[in-house]
Amino acid sequence: MARPRLFSGPDDRRIKRALCIVAHPDDIEFYCAGTVLKLTGRGVAVAFLLATSGDKGTSDPSVSAKRLARTREAEQVAAARLLGVDDVEFLRHPDAELVESLALRGEFVAAIRRARPDLLVTFDPTPGYRYHPDHRVVGRVALDAAWPAARDRLSFPTLGAPHETAEAWCFAGGDPDLVIDVGDVLETKIAARLEHQSQTPSPVRLRHRWRAIGREERFHRVDLR
Repeated sequence: MARPRLFSGPDDRRIKRALCIVAHPDDIEFYCAGTVLKLTGRGVAVAFLLATSGDKGTSDPSVSAKRLARTREAEQVAAARLLGVDDVEFLRHPDAELVESLALRGEFVAAIRRARPDLLVTFDPTPGYRYHPDHRVVGRVALDAAWPAARDRLSFPTLGAPHETAEAWCFAGGDPDLVIDVGDVLETKIAARLEHQSQTPSPVRLRHRWRAIGREERFHRVDLR
């Protein structure tokens, strides 16, 4: 039997549910917010899972990790609303300390089995050295969680009913085979990114830069079936 063809893009009607698994608040807005907008715009149920709350993302000595985490979670929830997403979950692991482990894989498996996505959106785990280590870990563990762990009933049997995710779209890597034009939702994408005020020292500069370079989002598709 021939394998099903890969999803053609966010307009593919086979995509009914999607789950974005990332490391930090603002990762989604930086890498795939336009694609999320195109999905939610046609009624796809999208959920966000964040492994950390970004509690180390500041150079201000007056801001504690706990206060920063609260701020960044609130920023993420506000940005998600602009993207049409209400389901936002934080695992609250320490920023910059993620490691590949069965425990983290289990947390991702549980989220996949709850959300039951057709499409997983996450980091490409294979780029070069200049790449945040949390991003590498999240991409690798998310793919391992989706296939085969979440699919197999004897893997993590207490974490919900098995679920097979059809496909993953991996961003921030090389060799993209899916390029999505998000020009028609660019201003909302920028607005969502600007909700992350703690990470935006120059909003005007960011807006101008993203209007120049933010019209396309690139992914490498992984068949998980």
